[in-house]
Amino acid sequence: MEKRKKVILGLKMPTDPRWVKLVEGNISEILTDHAWCEQKAATNAISIIVKFSEYPEVVEEMTKIALEEMEHFQMVFEKIKERGYTLGPERRDEYVRDLHSFIKKGGRSKEQTMVDALVISAMIEARSCERFKLLSERIDDAELREFYHELMVSEAGHYTTFIKLAKKYSHGIDVDTYWKNFLEFEATLMDKYSKSETIHG
Repeated sequence: MEKRKKVILGLKMPTDPRWVKLVEGNISEILTDHAWCEQKAATNAISIIVKFSEYPEVVEEMTKIALEEMEHFQMVFEKIKERGYTLGPERRDEYVRDLHSFIKKGGRSKEQTMVDALVISAMIEARSCERFKLLSERIDDAELREFYHELMVSEAGHYTTFIKLAKKYSHGIDVDTYWKNFLEFEATLMDKYSKSETIHG
């Protein structure tokens, strides 16, 4: 196996670089999955607004993210059309499901529940950003290398926003320790992934 580089945004386990070769063998699949990931990210931001509407800064920041994620959806959809593909059906994201298993169930205050949602969102953005960076460096398609570099910068900004809000509204939750433990948990999942031509697969 090729030696893996240190990953960004604190992630403990890099994506296996061979994942890029899987992607190159099925560009239609990665673009469709990516489009749906952007749609889900927008939906997630809207869901946070609905659940935590009494926090003005959360509403403001999630509105910005929702709009930007839908803009990204449109950008990916345009790539799909330009290449003569069609947008396939939504894919299940097993990675995101596995992340949710880290969260304690029951007995959580509203603010604790919001911190959970923000931290999970930050993790998804961090891993997406890491995958985009890998594509921007290694995929043979020059157009997609540039495209994923642009998106990598944006996803890093979203990660920062989620962590900032989690810390602001933590009220007794040590977010730094929570995040450190979550990173360790996320690393244990990665042997299961990097095996399919999807953004988190």
